[in-house]
Amino acid sequence: MKKKYIINLILIGTLVLACKTKEKQKEKSSKWKVDFLDNFDSFNSDNWQDQRIWVNNETHCYVPDGEFGTREVSKGTLKLKVVKLDKKYDCDNLDKHGKKHPETKYVAGRIASKNKKEFIKGKWTARLKLGSNGEPSMFPAWWILGAQNNESPVQEDNESICWPLTGSGEIDIFEHHGDHQKDHFTAGAIKSLEECDKGDWWSLRKGFDVTLNEYHEYSVEWEGSDLVYRVDNKEIYRNVGQGDNYPEPMFAILNFAKITDSPMKDSEWVMEVDWVKHEYK
Repeated sequence: MKKKYIINLILIGTLVLACKTKEKQKEKSSKWKVDFLDNFDSFNSDNWQDQRIWVNNETHCYVPDGEFGTREVSKGTLKLKVVKLDKKYDCDNLDKHGKKHPETKYVAGRIASKNKKEFIKGKWTARLKLGSNGEPSMFPAWWILGAQNNESPVQEDNESICWPLTGSGEIDIFEHHGDHQKDHFTAGAIKSLEECDKGDWWSLRKGFDVTLNEYHEYSVEWEGSDLVYRVDNKEIYRNVGQGDNYPEPMFAILNFAKITDSPMKDSEWVMEVDWVKHEYK
């Protein structure tokens, strides 16, 4: 009898241990693992390249290599800027149809991880802030785009899909439009209307209040078939069932644009980025 009792105790102990081991393995597999992190101790050309393109009728010109101070890495952060010049600049940016940007007094910085760091699904996060609470014409953004996008720079044979078709889909993690209101941003996916250059900007997006000139972590992650948006790790919004519409590798974009003709009060606008990372499970 005593022997049987001991055997039963051993069996129960083995089952409990097996259950705990399984729970730990499940817990471990559900945790995010970092496969890309840029702390911006320097500008790493293995991670980023300038992206020079004219979109959205923006009134600035994207310039390369941080010209005019539009891109700066110092004291452990990336600064992307819109800079007001004293005289008009002959801009060589082209739109997606080959039309040249007119001369402008405004220059800006935009970087992309295209053909550098591209990932399928997972979780993208950036810790960033603006230099102010918002002004008219400000249009800074943190977003991801399908890696087969056919816009400049085109460097691979498969970069032949027009926005926003599958392969060239867009997900906006943080976008501030200063003409609308201060301390506010929008997040959400762009719904493809299954034609080139035809996207529904509003039905899957939502606006949120936040203190723009304080650091926050802005992220999007795939959770099953959903896209989940977070600020400082707290869920703020969810595109239910939309995640499967973005099966392609995607790259990250950080840019500061000037979207309207409203004049700049200051000589420069700044978006400061502490770090960017991608995670997977």
